[in-house]
Amino acid sequence: MSCNPSFGGIGKGHLVREVDALDGLCARICDQSGVHYKVLNKSKGPAVWGLRAQIDRKLYKANMQKEILQTPCLTVCEASVEDLLLTEPETGSPGKCRVSGVILGDGRRVHAGSVILTTGTFLRAMILIGLERHPAGRMGDQASVGLAQTLERLGFTLGRLKTGTPPRLLRDSIDFSFMARQLADDPPVPFSFLSEAVWIKPEHQLSCYLTHTNPKVDQLIRENLHLNNHIRETAKGPRYCPSLESKVLRFPNRVHQLWLEPEGLDSNVIYPQGMSLTLPSEIQEELVTHIRGLEKAKIVQPGYGVQYDFLDPRQLTASLESRLVQRLFLAGQINGTTGYEEAAAQGIIAGINAGLRVKGQPPFIISRTEGYIGVLIDDLTTLGVDEPYRMFTSRVEFRMSLRPDNADRRLTFRGYTEAGCVSQKRYDQASRMNAMLEEGIEALKSIEFSSTKWAQLIPEATISTDRSSLLSALDILQYQEVNLEILARAFPEPLKKFAEWRQLAQRLKIEAVYKQPVSVQRAEIEEVRRDEALQLPGDLDYFAISASLSQEVREKLDSHRPQTIGAVSRIPGITPAAIVNLLKFVKNSRRRAEELGNLSRTDSLFSDADLLGP
Repeated sequence: MSCNPSFGGIGKGHLVREVDALDGLCARICDQSGVHYKVLNKSKGPAVWGLRAQIDRKLYKANMQKEILQTPCLTVCEASVEDLLLTEPETGSPGKCRVSGVILGDGRRVHAGSVILTTGTFLRAMILIGLERHPAGRMGDQASVGLAQTLERLGFTLGRLKTGTPPRLLRDSIDFSFMARQLADDPPVPFSFLSEAVWIKPEHQLSCYLTHTNPKVDQLIRENLHLNNHIRETAKGPRYCPSLESKVLRFPNRVHQLWLEPEGLDSNVIYPQGMSLTLPSEIQEELVTHIRGLEKAKIVQPGYGVQYDFLDPRQLTASLESRLVQRLFLAGQINGTTGYEEAAAQGIIAGINAGLRVKGQPPFIISRTEGYIGVLIDDLTTLGVDEPYRMFTSRVEFRMSLRPDNADRRLTFRGYTEAGCVSQKRYDQASRMNAMLEEGIEALKSIEFSSTKWAQLIPEATISTDRSSLLSALDILQYQEVNLEILARAFPEPLKKFAEWRQLAQRLKIEAVYKQPVSVQRAEIEEVRRDEALQLPGDLDYFAISASLSQEVREKLDSHRPQTIGAVSRIPGITPAAIVNLLKFVKNSRRRAEELGNLSRTDSLFSDADLLGP
């Protein structure tokens, strides 16, 4: 974990769940290494809850390395990759050549049927502190220069991005008494579907603390911007995780939050989230002392900026294979993303498809309607990036269907049958959960009464007695005050076994809440598939129509002038939600035109009758 000691968050937690559903490691290792677990966005619906955890760096590294080194049929070779081995291309596939292995820094050659590059922030990277700069992808680690030159020579379009990291603080030098304390969840919610519970007891979890910047901090930053090369560079940085200098410039006269996060149970280092700095180290030391609670804080390592090369991800297919070099796959920050979670999501897809490519099997593709991973990869490969890409729930059109709780139902079975990446243990567990969910839903549907009867049976809920139709127990479970335990007390025989399995009971509650919205979304998806051949008017003014479309979508439609709804879906960057909205507009317009046409014909008949007389 080269930067912040945390995993997950809003949108990012969904990715971790989906990686876990495909039997990726990071979720399980987080459950074995976390020191503070918190579900974010709890004030909103379960579809946008964000699982997050503070991680013990040393524990995560040890647990991950142990798992990797114990993996059967896997050989680990620790070395730098300086170049690619290339050979003649395969016929029938795009690409000017085919990768056949890598050349290591010590001259050794490793031959391979597929190669995956995950260079992180190391590709021709430069570290900046104040006016100083030196080649490195992380403090103390060398940059990857030879590989960047090879990719450039092969004709890849490269760009430049930047990121930063905050100074690390000595825990014992901080006065936490002036800060707001954030407690961890009790009980903590695991990331992995395989984890019944996390490794740490709730009461042993560490706390995080909140403090803020102030005008003195702003003034010191402004007075020393001339000593900061990183902030003046043209390379784009992360919009949603900017440096403290960027925040002061973009949002003047504001107070900014700073979260103090522990780096481990036995670590004396604190990570100040939100304080990414690239000012000279002596200025950083002065700046820290102006912050409440940090007046006597000692810096263990100064903050710094990193600038690095990335490849335009539009040069990749949806399987993350390069279009220029056959069997070369790319994942992570080399594709312009930011964060462990985005990298893990790409990594598992690239890994699966690299293996399938060697075996001559079709690629494993997740669509936008199937997962956050699908949205991430579709955005990258069709839209590209001009700043580090971060996953948010707002990027996902079908959020109510793509929830953290149902990632296994969406992806585990596909991973088992199509990709061969899911273990028998996980497949059996997911199959059992899926069977119980279906049985539970049917059991809840089978219990039906009038609203008056339900009001008597479940006094905890405010049930309107005006409805004439019968309501099922699944309908009643949608009420905020009702859970499966309450229903099982009223109907122990059919529902007790479902209420006793805590995870199952929680998932049945969520299924009940989202039953209607998900049904509407599925109907929309099916409607688009059904009406792919629907013709669009050739003279349609996309800038004038009243459909709910973004300006970017309108520009793309006007530029491409698609003839059918199916053609719209093939335009890069057009989201499923935009297609649904355009389809609704076209169909409603046709319906109104037909109604007006019928009305005109009726008026004409009446006019003729009037002319003929009695």
